[in-house]
Amino acid sequence: MAKITYISRAGEETVLDVANGSTVMRGAVDNAVKGIIGDCGGACSCATCHVYVDPAWLDRVGEVGPIEEILLEEVCDPQDNSRLGCQITITDELDGLVVRLPEKQV
Repeated sequence: MAKITYISRAGEETVLDVANGSTVMRGAVDNAVKGIIGDCGGACSCATCHVYVDPAWLDRVGEVGPIEEILLEEVCDPQDNSRLGCQITITDELDGLVVRLPEKQV
């Protein structure tokens, strides 16, 4: 289990315990975190779980896959640290991960 901090555009922090094997998106959706929709349920086909990974964590969340890369081209306000929350699988090594939510989803 890992503590994940979700920070809204307004600066509100929500800290959740998310089970290993789950994802950043699933943790948010299961706990009604505003700003992450997860329309496709984690199938990497919609980009409504777009997050900005805190730069200190970028090297620990894994590589961007080819499908994710295509979807990230379509999100609102993409940045170098943009990721899809459904593609970040929770492990003990991600305990303390911080993600920021975009102003709006696709």
